[in-house]
Parts: sequence; C-alpha cells; structure tokens
Amino acid sequence: MSSSEFMQARLGEELEQALRTMMTAREYPRGGALFRQGATATGLYLVERGSVRVLLAAAENQNQLLEVVSPGALLGLSDSVTGDRYRVTAVAAEPTVAGFVDRGIFLEFLSSQHELCMQVVRLLSDNLHGLYHKFRNVSAHPGRPRRRSLNQRLS
Repeated sequence: MSSSEFMQARLGEELEQALRTMMTAREYPRGGALFRQGATATGLYLVERGSVRVLLAAAENQNQLLEVVSPGALLGLSDSVTGDRYRVTAVAAEPTVAGFVDRGIFLEFLSSQHELCMQVVRLLSDNLHGLYHKFRNVSAHPGRPRRRSLNQRLS
C-alpha cells in the first residue's frame, strides 16, 4: 500500500463492491484532470483502468509529482469525508477510466452502513500512519549530510 490517502488505499471486498454500486464511470484522456488542488471536494474516485499522476502545487505554475497510482487506487477519500478542498491534483497519465462517487451519496451511505463506515475510518487511520512514516523518513534525511566542524569530529 502506498503511504498516503491520495495514494492507493486497501479496500476490503465488501467496501469496494458497495462503492461500485454508487459509481459513475468517467473517462479521462491523457492529461485530463479528475480533480484539481483547491477545488471543493465533490466526491471520490476509484481508478479502474489506466494510471493517474498525483501532483502537489509547488512553485509558480509547477507541480511536484507525489506518485503515479494504478487501478484500485482510491483518490479523494479524506477530502470527501471532511468536505474540505482537494489537497492535491489528480491527472490521467494515460487514457484512464475512474469511477466517481458523489460526496453526498457516499456520506449518506456511511451514515447507514456502520460496519463499512468503520472500514473507511481504518483506511483513513492507515493513511495517516503512512504519512507519518513518510514524513519521518524525509525529516530524518532532509538533504545532503552536513559537514561536521573540527570540534565535532574531535569529540
């Protein structure tokens, strides 16, 4: 599993089947945006065919590639649950089909399906732990090793 929510999440078979009953298939050409960072979250996406580049806005008109996800990836989950804006941009890396689940329908479903709601909570928790470990690894190795001063080398 990838290390963050916008990456691939492990869906249980029952949850995946339930999502499929709510999905509308959407086709995206290469470069087509599933959603853009900063836009209001309208729902979540399950990549069915193709691949999607997950990007984070960096400098002016530049994006940092976070990951390329493949079929089975669930995108926009935490943003859809909280109603926040999308935190990343998702763009088809090749012709892609993704199932879209409207946020309102998804939340209504969660309120009536307590067991599956707990699966979503576990997914979000796993994603948080993955981000923590990824951040910890980056923090532990922020760049090139620093040169130690003569005093530090002698001690």
